[in-house]
Amino acid sequence: MKIEDKKELKNDLNHIVEDLEEIVENVEEMEEQPGEEQKKEVTENLEKVKEQIAALEEGKETETKKKEKGFSIFGITIWRMLAYFVIYSVLGFIVETIFAFFSEGVIESRKSFLYGPFCAIYGVGAVVMIVGLQKCKKNNFTLCLGGFLIGSVVEYLVSLIGELVFHVKWWDYSDMAFNLQGRICLTFSIAWAALGVFLIKIVNPIVDKVIDKIPVKVWKIGSLVIVIFMFIDWIISSFAMQMFFMRIVDNHHIELKDGSEYIEICRDLYQEEWIKNIVDTFWNDEVMVKTFPNLRVTTKKGAVIYVSKLYPEIHPYYIKVFEPIHLEKFEFIMTKKGE
Repeated sequence: MKIEDKKELKNDLNHIVEDLEEIVENVEEMEEQPGEEQKKEVTENLEKVKEQIAALEEGKETETKKKEKGFSIFGITIWRMLAYFVIYSVLGFIVETIFAFFSEGVIESRKSFLYGPFCAIYGVGAVVMIVGLQKCKKNNFTLCLGGFLIGSVVEYLVSLIGELVFHVKWWDYSDMAFNLQGRICLTFSIAWAALGVFLIKIVNPIVDKVIDKIPVKVWKIGSLVIVIFMFIDWIISSFAMQMFFMRIVDNHHIELKDGSEYIEICRDLYQEEWIKNIVDTFWNDEVMVKTFPNLRVTTKKGAVIYVSKLYPEIHPYYIKVFEPIHLEKFEFIMTKKGE
């Protein structure tokens, strides 16, 4: 902080202290001779203090935004979006891990990629919702409506991209009421509405405070480094996933709905001894099943199969703590079982 800024802040704080001292004196007078005039004076002084504190907070926020700089959408800079993406990806990983523990009784991988504790779907969803809901912050109703629409659109697109680009099915709501192509359904869209309010009103203000306590340069560089790491992780994971699909097709004689051209390319690459050694060492069946325990694939006949069920000898988790309740019912609702 510059010397001039320190002086200005000191003066502002002195004014606040003086106003508070005056309020104390007025309160003492009120105790001796209570009257409407003293009450009015105390109220006015309190309002002054509130305004001065609000001005200080606004000035601090403005100063932070100036330091961030860069292109922004609805007042949120790209740098802050990167920070949101990283933070919510980590929080998503933690939430998913806790959910797996209580719902399935296991400690298992809920990562989006092979390395790093990140659930990128949460990161993307949070950024889109935070930015998209900036114009819906008037009241809880508009936040609910915005969360319902934005959350549903994001969920649909993520599901579609997963199938078209990665040839995987992360979830399937086909057996749930009011679903659209199994990608979204009314139940989870309502959950998105509630999440929108919770995110904007409670969670994100806390995240903003945490970010603002860190020097701007530090969290900018940190966010950029982590995002680059995640990008490299994504590239490696995509390659390893395609190699895994190739082995699934060849070893289990399953015809996948999409991606036959990639399977042929992978077969050719797998013939190279050095590539085969790397794949078999670092991305073998056990590694892939344990890292992506809930991975599903769709056959040409439309059946959706849990990949882990193709490898009964491999436990799709790290540690089993207790037996879950109604697991079969949960699986039946969430997926279309295929032979």
